[in-house]
Amino acid sequence: MSAALAASALLLLAGCAGGTSSAPAPPASSSSASTASGECSYPASGQPSVDVTPPAAGTERPTGTVDATLETSAGAIPMTLDGERTPCTVESFVSLAQQQYFSNTECHRLTTQGIFVLQCGDPTGTGRGGPGYRFDDELDGTETYPAGTVAMANAGPGTNGSQFFLVYADTKLQPNYTVFGTMSAQGLEVVKKIAAAGTAGGASDGAPATPVTITGVTIG
Repeated sequence: MSAALAASALLLLAGCAGGTSSAPAPPASSSSASTASGECSYPASGQPSVDVTPPAAGTERPTGTVDATLETSAGAIPMTLDGERTPCTVESFVSLAQQQYFSNTECHRLTTQGIFVLQCGDPTGTGRGGPGYRFDDELDGTETYPAGTVAMANAGPGTNGSQFFLVYADTKLQPNYTVFGTMSAQGLEVVKKIAAAGTAGGASDGAPATPVTITGVTIG
């Protein structure tokens, strides 16, 4: 699979904000999840895979960096989230983590050719699940996806929900996916080991050969 075909596959299989799936088109322009008043907006979209609520309007948004650790069956993946650059994305991730949304969910997708990512954040394990709301991208057009990147999966512009991907090797993608954090060197090694085992069935895109479960997410 070429890099171009692989990038197209990421678009077609990216996470949906609600409970349905659609084939997206590349974003025409970047947008912000913040409203003119400086608050974040999380409109309802589809049925939630797990019963959670979006962050409440008027709550204080994250600033600076936020430490988070994905506790997984393959090992801990420490991350640093960028609340300054992507406050709405980080606010949503932290809220979902605190509501145990990610607990006992499987990372459902691994790609090993063209793009190099482990995708997680869907309690249904199908790539179609979401939190029942969506929010806009936080992009400035300079996004790149080197090894260690943590970014949101989406199904087109403004369709962020709960699914995210962990980049374990330098990957070329259009700047259409909100980059909201980075993995530590320790976390990157954990994801590299998962990738080294390949996918179930041996294809370049599929479920990890060794199932990976997020047992919980620690914030701070």
